[in-house]
Amino acid sequence: MHDLLDDLSGWLAAGEPVALATVVWAEGPSPRPVGAHMAVTPSGGMVGSVSGGCVEGAVFQEAGTVLESGAPKLLRYGVVDEMGWEVGLACGGTIEVYVERLAPVHERLLAALAADETVALVTPLRGGAHLLAWLDGRLEGDASLAALLGWDVDSRWPGPLAERRGAGFVQVYAPPPTLTIVGAVHLAQPLTHLAQAAGFRVRVLDARRAFATRERFPTADELVVAWPQEGLTLAHLRPQDALAVITHDPKFDVPALAAALRSPVGYVGLLGSRTTQAKRRGALVEQGFGEADLARIRGPIGLDLGGRRPEEIAVAILAQIVAARYGRADDGWRRA
Repeated sequence: MHDLLDDLSGWLAAGEPVALATVVWAEGPSPRPVGAHMAVTPSGGMVGSVSGGCVEGAVFQEAGTVLESGAPKLLRYGVVDEMGWEVGLACGGTIEVYVERLAPVHERLLAALAADETVALVTPLRGGAHLLAWLDGRLEGDASLAALLGWDVDSRWPGPLAERRGAGFVQVYAPPPTLTIVGAVHLAQPLTHLAQAAGFRVRVLDARRAFATRERFPTADELVVAWPQEGLTLAHLRPQDALAVITHDPKFDVPALAAALRSPVGYVGLLGSRTTQAKRRGALVEQGFGEADLARIRGPIGLDLGGRRPEEIAVAILAQIVAARYGRADDGWRRA
């Protein structure tokens, strides 16, 4: 939904009706995960996807009927013969897509997302009122749906999730993960673009004002002119976040790594050869860090894809971050 935020907000501001399609169930291989969204307008606007192209045309047509009637639809698509004319998934899976007209509750949801709030939306799949629930226990909408949440609304929620529960669908929206790049060097430029395309918010941190400029990083979500010990905070080093230390300078590397190892950040990567890695680890040992701490550092940073151009190394770094995020085995680290 974060990816659709700008388009949805623009359409709503223009007074245009919007149909929202959501993958609410999947079985077997499916191109898009449960919780994936697609939005459609009467004028032909379309953003997002629910299948990667297999059934978008059919969902687009169904969305038009939903916009006309106002009645939601629960659609089901399964595997079909690739050479046939029937609409379906060629990957062998089955999905269910719920299509509904955007309601005031969705506008409230968009406002919460724009404010970086963590919020759950409960959607009854037979039509009717929705429920919004916040971490602090606030509820808006049909409170009878709170039982579908599966946890106390005033407790810590287990991160983003999307799951069908009985006749309802529960989706928890959390702020996007953050990638903090320590070092506003050349490599940081393509890494910023790639990470943003993958859904990360990007902070670029460097104490050198001549490096950390808007001219060099026009799309960065945040530019921080500070030393790592000042600019790295727990707010941006959460379990879902990542840190890439690419300055190749001990004055930046060591304090950045120390801050990361004192935090629950999910990924810590360090640029540099094996010799550089050994030196940085030695400095951290002198500060009292143990082997378990040092084992969290991915270094040399990135998967070993063989590339040497900045853009290629950026791809390798982002690939490793994504692999770590989904628990893939780390047997392909870069060797140089």
